[in-house]
Amino acid sequence: MREGLKQLALLVATVAVAPALVSYAVRSALMGSDRALEGSTQALALVPGVIGQYLRRAFLRHVLAECDPSATIEYGALFSCAGARIAARAYVGPRAHIGLAHIGAETLIAAGVHVTSGAHIHGDGSTGRFADGPLNRQVVRIGAGSWIGASAVVMADVGSNSIVGAGAVVTSPIPDNVVAVGVPAAVVRERTPVA
Repeated sequence: MREGLKQLALLVATVAVAPALVSYAVRSALMGSDRALEGSTQALALVPGVIGQYLRRAFLRHVLAECDPSATIEYGALFSCAGARIAARAYVGPRAHIGLAHIGAETLIAAGVHVTSGAHIHGDGSTGRFADGPLNRQVVRIGAGSWIGASAVVMADVGSNSIVGAGAVVTSPIPDNVVAVGVPAAVVRERTPVA
């Protein structure tokens, strides 16, 4: 019964976001999918509570490369790349900003986390302006079962079942089954995987 009610709520949410999906499709054709996605998620980010979670998930299921129906997307979460993937039972916390990221199953992204589209997403300023030059987006992968602490900045891959401490800045890949903290993030100990 409970699963049936969840499916019904997701269907109702999909109908409710239909105008946003049409708007996204039009703006995507005019300005590109990533810019259209930013504006749409900014608007949907403002809807609080469980209703907001259902609306965001219904919208993102249709516009991201993947957004599992069991994922939770909290209030204030923003997305900037349509190529992002959110796997089953992943949690994206309040005020998180997700770029070109692949977030594994059962991963927890805490409040205020920024997962960028790699470490070098803009020009280097050698021409006098950082905005000049091509975008250099790279997929940042966060492995299944990982936990990213509040206000962390993730610019490189994080392995499965790893923990990144609050406020850490991940500038180089973090392996599986470890705890990493600091700026830049460094491994401080191994973590025993849960059976």
